[in-house]
Amino acid sequence: MAHPIILPRQGQSVESCIITEWHKKVGDPVKAGDVLFSYETDKASFEEVAKEEGTLIAVFFQADEDVPVLTTVGAIGSPGEDVSALAPDGAAPAEALAQPAEAPAAPAAPAAPAAPVPSGPATGISPRARATAQRLGIDSALATGSGPNGRVIERDIFAARDRAPVAAVQAAPEAAAAPATPAASVGGMAYEEVKLSKVRRVTAKAMQESLAGMAQLTHQTSFDASQMLALRARFKAAPEALGLGGITLNDMILFAVSRVLKRHPDLNAHHMGDTMRLFRHVHLGIAVDTPRGLLVPTLFDADTKSLAQISREAKQVGKDAQGGSINPDILSAGSFTVSNLGALGIEMFTPIINPPQVGILGVNCAVDRVRVVDGQITAYPAMGLSLTYDHRAVDGAPASRFLKDLVGALENIGILLAD
Repeated sequence: MAHPIILPRQGQSVESCIITEWHKKVGDPVKAGDVLFSYETDKASFEEVAKEEGTLIAVFFQADEDVPVLTTVGAIGSPGEDVSALAPDGAAPAEALAQPAEAPAAPAAPAAPAAPVPSGPATGISPRARATAQRLGIDSALATGSGPNGRVIERDIFAARDRAPVAAVQAAPEAAAAPATPAASVGGMAYEEVKLSKVRRVTAKAMQESLAGMAQLTHQTSFDASQMLALRARFKAAPEALGLGGITLNDMILFAVSRVLKRHPDLNAHHMGDTMRLFRHVHLGIAVDTPRGLLVPTLFDADTKSLAQISREAKQVGKDAQGGSINPDILSAGSFTVSNLGALGIEMFTPIINPPQVGILGVNCAVDRVRVVDGQITAYPAMGLSLTYDHRAVDGAPASRFLKDLVGALENIGILLAD
């Protein structure tokens, strides 16, 4: 009996995933625990392993296709089994193991090797390719299918677009047009066209909608980081048994933000249109740079955790985000975000709010500045802070009071830790 391969749901907020690669081919033997395929949400990547032993006898969706979660994407069984009942919506499989032919009555002469099937008109089109064709205004009949059995997949739509002149793309005529300038060189300028990842596309859309839909304003300030730097040096020099050596400047900033935000509930909130959702605890989003793009995992109930706990958990969620193994639900539940670019030498920037949050704090690098103390010019390390807030939800004065309180907490971090 053939067993279905189901695309799992990764988090309650995920409705579909993109299959990035099949690690097994149709006809390959499969053991329980073998990696069948990899896939990605808009935030993280995963691998699906076989639950059954047998042969991969059918694949219903190819790489680069966007598939609804809990859909059957393939089948494991014995060669020759009928998989039509497992196909989603009764569709034919994109690739299937042919049933073995019946034994001939008498010996027959060896058949000549089959000639390669030339690429020709498509025998089918993937849902992802169809959606891309509609978005680009391309007649899918112009595409030459390169998928299994001549099926048109998304890259064939892009190839058809590059072959067709502008008029053909806009009007989608009946007949194929003459080839245009090769995509690899336009006007003598060579280039490489790289497809955006789903993470990058989702980030781009979210950032554009954030700026278009909010009244965002950024306040810049700085604080004397002398005490924080001294405390960091003491942590590094502390006995290993205390487990304090890994505490960073960013951990101390997260700790301070979690305490100060409790006194400024309008910033620890979501703007819901006609209402404000004020959170009883601080759920800190931590911006993390990953190979797949910017991700923002959440440190839940940060205001209830010690500095050592915040340090450990922040490192863990950051590691999970960079490794692509983080639960997508952790990436969309923050009440306020901290983005630290200080390690990259950034002195000032304008962070963009992650809606529906109403604020995000940018942390900058420390630079030496001078001031007059008791008539003497002295140098001190100044670290910049950039607060962007949604002016629809918070006015300038309350936002400035939050920054002022945060500066006081960071300049007296030792007292804050003792509180």
